[in-house]
Amino acid sequence: MKNAEGDRQRRGGRCAGGRSGEFDLDTTGLLLEACDITPVPAGLLVIDVRQVDFGDSSFLNALIRLRNTRPVALRGPLPAQLHRMLEMTGALPLFDIRDTTEQAG
Repeated sequence: MKNAEGDRQRRGGRCAGGRSGEFDLDTTGLLLEACDITPVPAGLLVIDVRQVDFGDSSFLNALIRLRNTRPVALRGPLPAQLHRMLEMTGALPLFDIRDTTEQAG
């Protein structure tokens, strides 16, 4: 299993984070830590998921938990597995999908 990795940048009240690798129960905490933007709770959080190879239900749970605390957009295009999981669980409409650099902010 590939290690989950990420980085974070702040831009004008927005936080952009890139995620890569595989996210499961053991690694999803990294996503939550990287996206902890308590000083700017109302800012848009853009999570770049283009390099996410795998995400299980704990990854989905983390995305929804983040969405419940602040505006969240997923920078795509979404990997096929992630798109399929969001679609099958009915969670796809919960997220703003931004497929271009301009949309990602």
